[in-house]
Amino acid sequence: MRPTASMIPGGSPWQCVLLLTLLLAGNGCVAHRGQHLRSFSDTPVNDPCYDDDRPQRCMPDFVNAAFGVPIEASSTCGQGKPARFCNLKESSDGGMTGGRSGMVESTCEICDEADATKRYSALALTDVHNSNNVTCWRSEPRSGTLDAGPDNVTLTLSLGKKFELTYVSLMFCPLAIRPDSMAIYKSADYGKNWLPFQFYSSQCRKLYGRPTKATISPSNEQEARCVDHNRYSVDGVQGSRIAFSTLDGRPSARDFDNSVILQDWVTATDIRVIFHRLQPANGGGGGGGGGGGSSSHAKSQSTELLGGGKFGGVPKKASDFLMHPRDLGGQGVGSGVLTYALSDFAVGGRCKCNGHASRCVKGADEKLECDCKHNTAGRDCERCKPFYFDRPWGRGTIRDANECKASSSFLAASGCAACNPNPPVKGNAFEPFGRGFLFHRPSPV
Repeated sequence: MRPTASMIPGGSPWQCVLLLTLLLAGNGCVAHRGQHLRSFSDTPVNDPCYDDDRPQRCMPDFVNAAFGVPIEASSTCGQGKPARFCNLKESSDGGMTGGRSGMVESTCEICDEADATKRYSALALTDVHNSNNVTCWRSEPRSGTLDAGPDNVTLTLSLGKKFELTYVSLMFCPLAIRPDSMAIYKSADYGKNWLPFQFYSSQCRKLYGRPTKATISPSNEQEARCVDHNRYSVDGVQGSRIAFSTLDGRPSARDFDNSVILQDWVTATDIRVIFHRLQPANGGGGGGGGGGGSSSHAKSQSTELLGGGKFGGVPKKASDFLMHPRDLGGQGVGSGVLTYALSDFAVGGRCKCNGHASRCVKGADEKLECDCKHNTAGRDCERCKPFYFDRPWGRGTIRDANECKASSSFLAASGCAACNPNPPVKGNAFEPFGRGFLFHRPSPV
């Protein structure tokens, strides 16, 4: 029977305080043992990971993970010494050649890293993108001839942590030529290993050994596709963009929570874009390039494009990648002065926390990590906290938050006899705890 005010003669203030204390103690002892473990937590009242103390799946906000992050470029126009580059646009007279585009004229400028007004740094790729004041990165001018070999100009973005990516978007500079052949790679182990994400080319099978826009089935959902994006013009229309959706065409995308394969597919710590070939302004897409034969004018050089001697799984000769001047229709516009040019490099996704955190923060080592809830731990909330192994770790889903539960031995050792339905026997001061450890537990009163 609980004490009441009528049981306290006189009802003095200190006795009322004593009564209140007893009431609170009584209510605490009947609390759920899981609530006992969180009774001193600093969880905010409006924590997205909990609904009235009930765990639920939570995720960090969707962001452009590339914004403000420096990008490493293997080639930058004007780096080391000034250089001349040219942009292309259709002539105003509108004369038609080749049946597709008009006459092309060029406008040329100087790039110089030492001059802020002529600088085309990779920092422009992840700054604020303003369509009224476009900033660009440019590669060193490319010769655009067969003898030059494949370009292999790379842009590498290191996110500093695992993210689950939805898209990779590349915006090209106004008047710049859109590359004919390029590849997007990803790493999930901070640059140690690289896997293909997507290929683009007018000659997918020839250059990358893949059919154009192959159908993805449940058996090959981590297969990189190749797309022919060679439908464009160089008329100066701003906003030419390539956008790769990581889940587009993947059969299990609708059941993403239960697809470990796709969860792994969209996970990345680094993104690398490799530009292999510029498309000449009047060089049509399809079967050009001399059928892959070698030219008598080609330099004697390595035929390898990437480490290991393979490119998309198929060894290639330099003559397979760039058109010979005889295939340019006699114009040869901009030879030696064309550049790869991007104004924006965006990567959309969420900090990977496996459904157990609503935000990522900088840790003690200044590295980004998840602010883990649900009794999980790790940089990506990828495991349970120590002593919370009563159920296996699981990714938080919309159906089940998969909160890690404390083991019964840990609950007993926590010292709350009232919250433990089976308190230890008095007198046994040291009892087995975990794997070979002894834990001192206070005797129940």
